Amino acid sequence: MRVSARVFFSMPSRTQNKRKGTLRFHLVTLFREACEPYLTTSILGRAQREKKIKITYHSPRDFVDNRWGKVDERPYGGGPGMVMMALPVVKAARKALARRLSSRAKPRIAIIWFTPEGKLFTNKEADALATYDDLVLVAGRYEGIDERAASLLRTLAPVKKYSLGPYTLTGGELPALVLVDAVTRRLPGVLGKDASVEERRISSHKVYTRPEVIVWEGKKYRVPKVLTTGNHARIDAWRTSR
Repeated sequence: MRVSARVFFSMPSRTQNKRKGTLRFHLVTLFREACEPYLTTSILGRAQREKKIKITYHSPRDFVDNRWGKVDERPYGGGPGMVMMALPVVKAARKALARRLSSRAKPRIAIIWFTPEGKLFTNKEADALATYDDLVLVAGRYEGIDERAASLLRTLAPVKKYSLGPYTLTGGELPALVLVDAVTRRLPGVLGKDASVEERRISSHKVYTRPEVIVWEGKKYRVPKVLTTGNHARIDAWRTSR
């Protein structure tokens, strides 16, 4: 389902013209099973098969020394819920980047930290992230992650803090999926042609298809007449006025 706003560009972005190679997403998450079905389906699945993107998963549970795989503790200062410990998260991110950090090619890397007070994630931010080589997405859970993890992660690569909007989710997996989707569809060849990216063409949040007339409970619902004229100037004007 399309969720993009009416933002129009007459020319392709630099990302579409210059991006080369595979973009690697490294998901630091406790729940790989919550991410994998979506990321292996449809356009994102094809992007992986065609090596436009690569997705790896790294669980903080693999970096604790207790037999239960416990990664959370009670918050200092009191309060409800539990907080994810810093070191398992940081160690998972370091493992994800181990080979890349030692590469002579010096890849462009960023670590993504999802937080309500972060910068609002937009199409412009997605375009910027599409120029990176590696993105580590840290998906928190419970009451959040020990804030010291963000400081420690900066010793590995720059940390970018994002928010998807003024609401609260159970975990960081959904924001991570949104970011992977929004960034991947901007890569050359992922959507087939650059014009398929709605923000780079004249588009509208209202779309129609066949049949021209739908009859439902005795009432007719028609496609706007202008869309059937073949007059592209009038159609573009209609789309930009919606």
